[in-house]
Amino acid sequence: MNDRDMIVLKKMVQYADEIALTVEKLNLDFIKFETDFIAKNAISMCILQIGELVGKLSDDFKAQYHKMPWRDIKSMRNIAAHNYGELDAEVLWETVSNDISELKIYCEAIIAGKE
Repeated sequence: MNDRDMIVLKKMVQYADEIALTVEKLNLDFIKFETDFIAKNAISMCILQIGELVGKLSDDFKAQYHKMPWRDIKSMRNIAAHNYGELDAEVLWETVSNDISELKIYCEAIIAGKE
C-alpha cells in the first residue's frame, strides 16, 4: 500500500466517524432521519466524500483488499451526487446503519496492518 492509499483510508475513517457522531448527537433513528433534512444532508455529504475518496484509492490497493465492494461505494457517491433531491431515505439509512461501520472496521484493520 502506498502513502496516498493510507491517507485516503484515514480520511474515510474520519468521515465514517462524522456520520456516527451525527447519528449520536441528533439521536437519530430512521423516522427522525427520514424527516430531518439537515441530518440527511450532512450524512449524504459524508457518504459523497467517502465515495469520492474511494476513487482515489490505487487499483493495486483495491485488488489487494477486495473484500470491500469499492465499486458499490463509489456508486453510492454517484447516487448522492447526481440524485441529491431524490435520495431514497431507506437506502441511505441502511448504508448508515450497516455499511459505514463495516467500512470503518475494514479500513481501520488495514491501517493497523491486521488485514
